[in-house]
Order: sequence, then structure tokens, then C-alpha cells
Amino acid sequence: MSFESLGLNPALIRAVADSGYENATDVQTRAIPPALQGHDLRVSSSTGSGKTASFVLPALERVLAARGDNTKRREKGVVQGPRILVLTPTRELALQVAKATVTYGQHVQGLRVATVVGGVPYGAQLKALRGPLDVLIATPGRLIDHLGSGKCVLDNIEMLVLDEADRMLDMGFIDDIHHIAAQTPKERQTVMYSATFAGHVGRLAEELLKETAQTIAVDSHTDTHENITQRLHWADNGQHKDALLDHILTERDMEQAVVFTSTQRDADWLADRLADMGHAVASLHGGMPQGRRTRVLQGLRSKQLRVLVATDVAARGIDVPTISHVINYGLPMKAEDYVHRIGRTGRAGRSGLAVTLAERRDLIMIKRIQQFTTQPIPVATVTGLEPKQPEPRIFAGPPNARPGGKPFGGKPGPRGGKPSYGKPFAPRQDGFPPRRDDGFAPRGGDGFAARPARAPFEAAPRHDRAPFERQAAGPRKGPGAPFGKPARPRQGGFGR
Repeated sequence: MSFESLGLNPALIRAVADSGYENATDVQTRAIPPALQGHDLRVSSSTGSGKTASFVLPALERVLAARGDNTKRREKGVVQGPRILVLTPTRELALQVAKATVTYGQHVQGLRVATVVGGVPYGAQLKALRGPLDVLIATPGRLIDHLGSGKCVLDNIEMLVLDEADRMLDMGFIDDIHHIAAQTPKERQTVMYSATFAGHVGRLAEELLKETAQTIAVDSHTDTHENITQRLHWADNGQHKDALLDHILTERDMEQAVVFTSTQRDADWLADRLADMGHAVASLHGGMPQGRRTRVLQGLRSKQLRVLVATDVAARGIDVPTISHVINYGLPMKAEDYVHRIGRTGRAGRSGLAVTLAERRDLIMIKRIQQFTTQPIPVATVTGLEPKQPEPRIFAGPPNARPGGKPFGGKPGPRGGKPSYGKPFAPRQDGFPPRRDDGFAPRGGDGFAARPARAPFEAAPRHDRAPFERQAAGPRKGPGAPFGKPARPRQGGFGR
């Protein structure tokens, strides 16, 4: 659909056209109309689907409507706080949302947007909070600081947006979100964006959203990511993994790459190693000052950096269309983060490559990722860098296979939905169940592990057992003597 058919203000349509967009994406087509009508929304959409514009444009529409409503005009010199509040889990995502708000609101006269995030001085933030304000984008931690000091006013919030709510809860912001929401009017409009609304995210949605809230599920973690080619390389050890990484970074088609690590220390160490090899590289993680993180992102966008080594938290919100490669040097802690990682490439209609470098110790996480996405990651090798160890077996089917279904990576077994894990094994000669290379025990028709028949246990007669007798050569002395008396055999045939 075109943006003109969504009912947006001409000033916003003009700004969208200036940004190079003609037609709305699926999430924008489905989320913008109900948001303009004031409905609460729970939206599930993948990274790179245009979800930022799907809530920024309705938010700016509210600002424009207030400009034309005499009852909503504000008095000069009175601190009334923002009309729109957007909460994000990370500083980078907050800055990205703020940039999108300014871009789509470039033709909104007098639009005032402020960003409140950690890692920056308080002075500029306090000045922005005291003046007229339309849209406030904040991370929960720093916003709580301003609320505690009384410098931030949320009494006139008309629209509350929670972007990547699942990530905020994973980072421990649940209490902060409840506290912030309690400071806003109950009649506000609330919009939540999350990869999933199961578990604690769903309970939070029930507490914050009205009963008439609409659910919009556009994309999910089971999407095929047709414009992203996924590849898995097995490494024998750390040196083999480094050799594979060096080969990928020297390929001709590599324009810019984001290399993910598991920890901040690994990010700094790997960035130093790649810098010594001559790469234009920098690290990005949550332990860096905000000023340095901003300079790193600017260098990435201006192509001064060719390689960015980052952690999961810091990479949230990176939107650089020229990123051609995503390399998982260290695997994520959660399978959901894999989807967010590979979403850094293949943006704006471009194609991308997502490469995962895994050792045998990463087998469990690889299985979790493939079960979460319900898709296998194709295994590939590099000529001259083939692994010496055999390729591990991976079952990539869904965790809850339906009876009669055919999950990825295996054929239906005798129980219908249970996959077979390869060829049958011959029984062992010692009478025990056959072992499997994948760590799973074979199962019988009842679903339990097959066990060989054993003879029932028969207790031997008491008189046939040799009694355990201590040889007592007189009274025992010293600390080892029991109560100073010699040890005597018991009459029942058992030793003492």
C-alpha cells in the first residue's frame, strides 16, 4: 500500500517521500491505521521490517493533531513534559529512533525531540526536559533517574511505546517499566513491540494494554530470511576458528562486516587482533562511554570502518544498509538473539551473508537455534581449512513435533512426530543397549529407553554370606579406639 492510502498528514507523506520510500511495508500497512485510531497494539515484527516508522508516524500524527487543537495547546513557560514517550532497551536503539523521528518529522514545524540515555552528561538532558517537548526517547534506567529527581514530567503522555519489550525485560527493566507506566495517565495509548509475547512479556502486555488491544503478528522467528544466506562452519579449535574468520574477512564481496562476540572482553581482544592484521576495525559494547560508541557508529556509517566487533546489547539498533556480512564468532546466550544478529545484514532490499563459526562445544546452542527458527543452517567448508574432526550430528526439527509431521533434519519415526536420528545400531554383545553417537539412547515402542531383560534380584541366604569380622588383638588405644573397648563381631553375621 502507498502511504497516501494510510490516512497520514501530507507533511508526513512528504517526509517519507523525501526519504526515498514509496510503499509501506507489511507491518506499516497493518499497524499504522489502528494506531491512528487510538487503539492499543501488541506488534510482533522482525528486525528490518520497518517497525520504527510504524509507530513514529502515528506518534507524529498525534503531535500534528495537538497543534491544530486549541484545547491541547500549551502555555509558554510551563513545563508539561512530552506528549509521546518511547522506551528502548539500549542507547543505540534510542538514537536510531530519535533519528527516524527527526527524519519523518522534518516538515513538522517546531518539532522538539529529546533523547535521555545513560553514558552522557545530565546537563543537556535536563535542559531539554525543562523546555517544550513533543517526543521523548529514553532508556528506562536514565529516565528513572530523572523521575526520581523530579526533573521529568510524564503527566501529559498521550502515547507510550515500548520498543523491543522482550529485550528490556531480559535486561531486568521490568520494575522500571512498571514505575514509568504508573507515572503516565491511564487513558494513554500504549503500543508494544516484541519478538514474542509469550511468558513474562505477555503478562506485561496484559497489565499495560487495554482489553481492546489489537494483536498484529507480521513476522516471526520462523521466517526464511530469503535475502540472507546462512552458513555454518565447524572449527576444530580456536586457532582454526581464527583462520576461518581471517579468510571470510578477506573475501572480495565483503563490504562491511559485524563480528559478534559473547563478552565485552572478547570484543576488545578480537578488535585488537584484527587491527594488528591491518583491518579498519573497532569494538562496540556496553562498557564503552557513549561518546566513543557514537563515534564508532559514525565511522561505520561513513565506511571509515570495515569491520565492527560487537556484543548483542550494543548491536541492537544498528541500521547500516552496507553491512554485507554478519559473523557469529561467539555464539549468543539465547537462540532469539541469533535472529536479531543476522538481521543486521540484508537490509533495505540488499542481500547479506550470515556466517556462524562453531566448535563442538557449541553443539547444544546450534541445536537450540535450529529448533527455534525451525530451519537448518547449511554446513559449509573452506578449501584448505576443512575441519579434521567429523561433522557433529544436528537435529534441526521443531521442539514440539506434531504426530505425523515431518520435522527438519529427520524422518518420522514409529511414533509419528518423533524423528529418527539416523540408521539403526546393532545390539552390543555385552547385553547393554547400543550406544549412539548423538548422545540419545534408542527408544522402544512405548517411548522409553529400551533395556535388556534382567533376572530378578534374589537375596542370598544369611548363612551363605561371609561375615565381616574385625580382628581385635586386645583393647585399642588412642584416638581411634571406639569408646576404649575392643571391637567384637556381632552375633547376626554382619561385621560391626
